[in-house]
Amino acid sequence: MEKAPLAATVAALQPRARAELAELVAFKSVADPAQFPREECEAAARWVADALRAEGFEDVALLDTPDGTQSVYGFLPGPAGAPTVLLYAHYDVQPPLDEAAWHTPPFELTERDGRWYGRGAADCKGGVIMHLTALRALKEQGGVPVNVKMIVEGSEEQGTGGLERYAEAHPELLTADTIVIGDAGNFRVGLPTVTATLRGMTLLRVSVETLEGNLHSGQFGGAAPDALAALIRVLDSLRAEDGSTTVKGLDADAEWDGLQYPEEAFRNDAKVLDGVGLVGSGTVADRIWARPAVTVIGIDCPPVVGATPSVQASARALISLRVPPGVDAAEANRLLAEHLRSSVPWGARLSLEQVGQGQPFRADTTSPAYAAMREAMRLAYDGQEMAIAGQGGSIPLCNTLASLYPEAEILLIGLSEPEAQIHAVNESVSPQELEKLSLTEALFLGMYAAGKG
Repeated sequence: MEKAPLAATVAALQPRARAELAELVAFKSVADPAQFPREECEAAARWVADALRAEGFEDVALLDTPDGTQSVYGFLPGPAGAPTVLLYAHYDVQPPLDEAAWHTPPFELTERDGRWYGRGAADCKGGVIMHLTALRALKEQGGVPVNVKMIVEGSEEQGTGGLERYAEAHPELLTADTIVIGDAGNFRVGLPTVTATLRGMTLLRVSVETLEGNLHSGQFGGAAPDALAALIRVLDSLRAEDGSTTVKGLDADAEWDGLQYPEEAFRNDAKVLDGVGLVGSGTVADRIWARPAVTVIGIDCPPVVGATPSVQASARALISLRVPPGVDAAEANRLLAEHLRSSVPWGARLSLEQVGQGQPFRADTTSPAYAAMREAMRLAYDGQEMAIAGQGGSIPLCNTLASLYPEAEILLIGLSEPEAQIHAVNESVSPQELEKLSLTEALFLGMYAAGKG
């Protein structure tokens, strides 16, 4: 497939891509009704469905998944005998966190310093636009050469598993020869990258109770068991002195043998403050791609402002454990739960609630689809060779798809490179990456179809 005509078409489509991304970013589609109205997610789902219909997709449907959210599905028929490619993205987003810390409104796409800022711009509303742009470019250059199924999830960020369970109940829906997950990212801006591994994840809500009610810390402090102090002890047990994750029975010594992540580059990407050390041992790639990592992502306890001098009767935390490839997430969850129970001091009452879970993933990078993607990336990025990296984050659907369709080839690409700062304030997307990856996907679909012909 020739690059020049497609590249020119993709470039001409960029103003439309920006306008549509702005429309999509405007939906406050956090899949948690405790934070934002459910109607925001429903409106975003309808937007995606309308966009698919406008591109000629058939059987477009809003799928009511078991976790109470909606995923959007559509089918675009290709030539007779052509292979089928499933394109994935998600329209739900992380909450904006501290809106005051954003330089521009989080749900208003804003251009600044050559990037487009807004919640979901890269993760993963930009992925929806990337897929649409690639398909539009192919249509303008003679037609889409494969059958396309597109699935846009509505609760990926919550990890509640709605689409996974829906797919398991309707296995015929997402069958495909190849699956392109548009929810990863390049290792660096300008370095075309496929993600070969993903850590899985398990989420546990931990509650500690010690008293019938709060007590005056002067009258009772020193003997009364403090639930918050007990919780802090439990959480501290999950890390070694160097900050490494230490869940009893869970291996934390695996090594990554692929693309390495220089420590200084990581410090810069993570915006680590001067003088503050990194946690853990081994290479950075070992720590973020090959080993488990526990994070306390929330604590319920009195805020500093308005706090009273009290011994706390109860406290809660939400714990995320990232699970490396080769480790079963359910087993990791069992070990984590056992560790927490064994670490509770003073006979405090501990209760655990599993909130979400997803398995890790490892791709077969020797497949024909990877060969086509390698060539597509080389052409789209002007001779730059494709890199293969891991990703510390989780996309629970990947392992579900790999289990349901063991013959399908699965590739992960996307817009979430380090400068995108996904899940943080001031998330952004590089318009240059959006253009090049849209071109990459269009080239890939053409090359993949030719190889299967």
